[in-house]
Amino acid sequence: MLKRIAVLGYGALCYALFFATFVYAVGFIGNLWVPVTLDGPVDVPLGQALATNVLLLGLFAVQHSLMARPGFKRWWTRYVPQPVERSTYVLFSSVLLIVLFAFWEPMGGMVWSVSDPLLRGLIHGLYGLGWALVLVSSFQINHFDLFGLRQVWLYFRGRPYSHLPFKTPWLYRHVRHPLYVGWFLAFWATPTMSLAHLLFALLTSAYILIAIRLEERDLVGFHPEYRGYRQRVPMLIPRLNRRPATAALADRGE
Repeated sequence: MLKRIAVLGYGALCYALFFATFVYAVGFIGNLWVPVTLDGPVDVPLGQALATNVLLLGLFAVQHSLMARPGFKRWWTRYVPQPVERSTYVLFSSVLLIVLFAFWEPMGGMVWSVSDPLLRGLIHGLYGLGWALVLVSSFQINHFDLFGLRQVWLYFRGRPYSHLPFKTPWLYRHVRHPLYVGWFLAFWATPTMSLAHLLFALLTSAYILIAIRLEERDLVGFHPEYRGYRQRVPMLIPRLNRRPATAALADRGE
């Protein structure tokens, strides 16, 4: 029983760290509330800042994608108990995001700046919509499984883990990756685009497009239905003149 309690506590702590990191990211990317943001004072030369930021984003991308691959999971769970595998993935991702927040170097410069109050308000609204879409999409595919809480709860209850079935959540009938659509809005919807923000948006967007290819390859192997779903439903931009597909698959949010 003590082991089950420890596993549940570990999963809860990993989730709490993720949630705090998620909230901080809203302020970090949007230059809101938090002490360190994308566009703080410039302290180092542009070349040094560029190299540092690329390295930070690269470390996160490698960890986030590598630990999500089935082959890595099969190897990793020889050393990490299966019930905490997802929580550990969430923990590593959160820690690397915290490292990114702490060591990010602002770069100065200005790509665009919107001064009209109405347009600025609209852009801020799109930014908030992006974060809301990320959260709503995650709950449609089982938020607690995605971030490891379901796994540790089932272990605590003495029940075996069961994979989520192929299903039809609302947003996933219109695009295959609404969660990633939310990320794109959060990364690009800014009334003031600095060089650092542009670098962040470009590299994270490129990573998402690469991750989608890797993720969908895995999903086709795990869920044969996904092949037909991929043919019927667009990846990121909904088809406004067509009825939504009748099948969708839980996106793992990698």
